[in-house]
Amino acid sequence: MPLWMIHHTPGLISDEDKRELSARITDHYEKAGLPRFYVITIFNEIRPEDFHVGGEPTPVGLRVVIDHIARRAADKADRQRIARWINWLMTPFVEAHPDLHWEFHVDETSEDLWMINGIAPPPGGSDAEKAWAQANAVSAY
Repeated sequence: MPLWMIHHTPGLISDEDKRELSARITDHYEKAGLPRFYVITIFNEIRPEDFHVGGEPTPVGLRVVIDHIARRAADKADRQRIARWINWLMTPFVEAHPDLHWEFHVDETSEDLWMINGIAPPPGGSDAEKAWAQANAVSAY
């Protein structure tokens, strides 16, 4: 499961941009073989008074925290490829804000600590996971 927590100051990302960004994120993971419902994107608007960088309020800020659980990067080159993809994906949404402070990071969590609706997801690439992807829903396997 990729979980994207996007923390941003008000007015930075419109509702239309949120739909477009979350669809682009989901499309990418689907192309990588994940069921669409694995992908969760949460937008969290933070007042500038509550968004501090270096101990100071940030008038225009964006912080993206991503948890990868369903898959892990194989090596440093794979991690760098993922970071470049995230940077590429975010660029259209941030380039219109020249004073923006923005950053992201990705954590990789053990899939052993993950359940959906009380069911441990099937192994990556398995027939059961492919069935979940086709149905776009959790089911016993």
